[in-house]
Amino acid sequence: MGKLAGKVAVVVGGGGGIASGMTLALAKEGADIAVVERVAEKGEAVAREVEKTGVRVLAIECDITDRAQVDAAVTQILAELGKIDVLVNNATGVTIATSNLPFIEHTESDFDRIFAVDVKGTVHFMQACYPHFKAQGGGKIINFSSGAGSERLAGFAAYSSAKEGVRAITGVVAKEWGPDNINVNVVCPAAMTPGMKSFVENHKDPEFKKKAFGDRPINRLGDPEQDIGQVVAFLASAESDFMTGHTFWVDGGGSIHA
Repeated sequence: MGKLAGKVAVVVGGGGGIASGMTLALAKEGADIAVVERVAEKGEAVAREVEKTGVRVLAIECDITDRAQVDAAVTQILAELGKIDVLVNNATGVTIATSNLPFIEHTESDFDRIFAVDVKGTVHFMQACYPHFKAQGGGKIINFSSGAGSERLAGFAAYSSAKEGVRAITGVVAKEWGPDNINVNVVCPAAMTPGMKSFVENHKDPEFKKKAFGDRPINRLGDPEQDIGQVVAFLASAESDFMTGHTFWVDGGGSIHA
């Protein structure tokens, strides 16, 4: 039996490259999974892979910028899987068009879209899950931020500021919800996914590959399941019960802070 046997984990933005790997890591530790994804086909594809591990799995199409859809998703998860123990907020509104883009070229719509998904979407799911977490005596929340924000990466003004907003919210909520036995932490990953590979290879800036890979002591990007997923599974488990409000840079040492 895995460390998450009997638990139910919700992975928001679960159809992405990093999300698919970490979702499998959670499932292999025994957690039943709800994959929440705006693009239904992506969520269903991940759900089919998760099914092979033998856990229960539910794929839900949801636009997380719409609070009503989030509330409906949470209601459906509780009805079909019985509870929620772990919430992973991984969705992002960033695109190739809004990456490596000079600040002066960022538009209001760029900021609106990324903040709507990354910040408001995270807030929506945290607030929607809170009454259930409180009623059952606790829960684990793992939000996803980015070293693009903590390292102030040039060319990512909207994305960086949104992800730093997620980190700030995480710290505030960790303090507010700690008495309810709810742990709230952040992961800043650096992982090689099919999307990331295509993203780097097709970017208009030939220097973008160097920027994306960065100067890391461990000179590679991580594996979504083995490198990122194992940290998420740890944060989802009882092993991290005395940890909250922290940022975990799972990036091969790309971000090292005193």
